[in-house]
Amino acid sequence: MKHLLKMSDLSKEEIISILDLADQLKYEQKNHIPHPLLAGKSLGMIFQKSSTRTRVSFEVGMYQLGGQALFLSSNDLQIGRGEPVQDTARVLSRYLDGIMIRTFAQKEVEDLAAYGSIPVINGLTDYAHPCQVLADLMTIREKYAALEGIKLCYIGDGNNMANSLIVGGLKMGMKVAVAAPEGYHPDPAVLDFAAGNPDFLLTGDPALAAADADVVYTDTWASMGQEKEKAERLKAFAGYQVNEELLKNAKPGAMVQHCLPAYREQEITEDVFEVHADELFEEAENRLHVQKAVLVKLMGEEQR
Repeated sequence: MKHLLKMSDLSKEEIISILDLADQLKYEQKNHIPHPLLAGKSLGMIFQKSSTRTRVSFEVGMYQLGGQALFLSSNDLQIGRGEPVQDTARVLSRYLDGIMIRTFAQKEVEDLAAYGSIPVINGLTDYAHPCQVLADLMTIREKYAALEGIKLCYIGDGNNMANSLIVGGLKMGMKVAVAAPEGYHPDPAVLDFAAGNPDFLLTGDPALAAADADVVYTDTWASMGQEKEKAERLKAFAGYQVNEELLKNAKPGAMVQHCLPAYREQEITEDVFEVHADELFEEAENRLHVQKAVLVKLMGEEQR
């Protein structure tokens, strides 16, 4: 494991190793046991898309691991003025021990990894969100003690979250059902990955996708950069809301997950959100622990 660029780069064994370490680091943090595993290390955090959870969790995570994190907006870097990404990668590789980038194009993340000589972590692109999905898998495993055979249904836009949940879920032996309207399906490369797998379903029927689900997942209907499409998307996703009626199709006590921020009364109702708030914010917290595990795996001495 040299980088974390997308879920398909990870083997099942690597995912389990990350989740096991995240569990351990979470236990230590909750019990005030120091773990300065990255003392003296520096992480550069490039943000071309703003964030709450990504910035705070990586910055706090590096601090708790004994290292430091540098916030680098596109306004702070020459990359924002047209410097080639390959030059930025080679310069930062001489200053830092790792790079986390949150941006639009997956190619930019891949190029950073190709031209740099230090680990690169995808904090989010339009194609993939591996850090979030690792936190989701951690949260689901905490509730059910296993991932194999658990049914996850995703309702809504076939975006970076759908792409990464499909790959991560199927790799872990989960059943994954996606309900998305025509024109908003997951990426063709992801559908090729899932093709022929009996544990995968793509449908236009949210009730069918949610049938007997252990986990019901949704995301915003208009992601960052899609604001001009909002009115069109509100029409396209009518009927794809996670609400009490939809949850009647899932298993009793099914958990609800959302990568946040959530737009209440659009992709999820206020009442469903509040009933499942503990699960949703545990999921958000687990971004911290799982990312610390990734940082240790990539930038540490792999003592764990």
